[in-house]
Amino acid sequence: MDPLLQLKSIECRYRDHPVVRELSMHVNEGDLVCLLGPSGCGKTTVLRAIAGFEPLHRGEIAMRGKRVSSVGYTMAPEKRRIGMVFQDYALFPHLNVAENVSFGLRGMSNQEKQSVAEHMLGTVGLGELARRYPHELSGGQQQRVALARALAPQPELVLLDEPFSNLDIEMREHLSQEVRRILKQCGTTGVLVTHDQHEAFAVANHIGVMDRGRLLQWDTAYNLYHEPTDLFVADFIGQGVFLSGTLLAPDTVETEIGIVRGDRAYEWQRGTRVKLLLRPDDFVPDQNGELRAEVMQKAFKGAEILYTLRLSTGTNVLSLFPSHQDHNIGERVNVRLAPDHMVAFADHA
Repeated sequence: MDPLLQLKSIECRYRDHPVVRELSMHVNEGDLVCLLGPSGCGKTTVLRAIAGFEPLHRGEIAMRGKRVSSVGYTMAPEKRRIGMVFQDYALFPHLNVAENVSFGLRGMSNQEKQSVAEHMLGTVGLGELARRYPHELSGGQQQRVALARALAPQPELVLLDEPFSNLDIEMREHLSQEVRRILKQCGTTGVLVTHDQHEAFAVANHIGVMDRGRLLQWDTAYNLYHEPTDLFVADFIGQGVFLSGTLLAPDTVETEIGIVRGDRAYEWQRGTRVKLLLRPDDFVPDQNGELRAEVMQKAFKGAEILYTLRLSTGTNVLSLFPSHQDHNIGERVNVRLAPDHMVAFADHA
């Protein structure tokens, strides 16, 4: 059975400069996936190519096995059964909420359009606001209207381009979970583009991390964090520091703070220089810990405090402490290294 969406080695260019290179991925029906990466990595260009707004210079895009884009051919966006939710919502200020939602419906009577709009507004929790105008709504409410409008024609696929970037952090987290619930409830396949990994984790089953036009890893959030296959992915996802080291054995690395033994065997030759990734949860607070460190910075996280610690070697690392262990800047603490899951990369530098 063909996937709902398939991208086969696509390349997109701006003025002969490649911005998306050899990118392949597929999305099955009912999936919620995300393209994640920093500004300028090409993720929005991929979304525009899927929608039919951007031509291909190489490769092919297919929906249910049918070609919709290739070199020299682009099926019109309105024929693709795709809904789009834009970063700026793109609501019509002169239309009320219900009229905005029903705007894209074709071949229906006014009564049918009204019925669909009422149903979709009920789905996104805005049934009582049907007669209001966009300027009378909060940012979060406007985003729900934009989602309802995208879902109203019952598209096979909904594309969301940085949909939460104009909202505050608390609303962003709440709405990202709501969007996931709504798309699942409607049984709609979704592709989200964002630079925020928290949004990606909240919405998507699978996430593709992009950098400089390339898809570096397509995986679950858990594997991106614990099993990064690329140095950029390891650095971009989560928090952590890299320590230089030397491979002593397939599962053992010598570093400035001692010998680290992990749960993974690497095939590099003994003596290979490596970069060892250490996350905040790898440095465990312990009064009897072998590592003495000075508190340089602290960030209260509620149940935990994230400390930036300077080791005696002069290297800064991150460590999570229970929030009742409240230490002052400049205070000295003890930690022990407990890297149950070792992640290392060959240091080609």
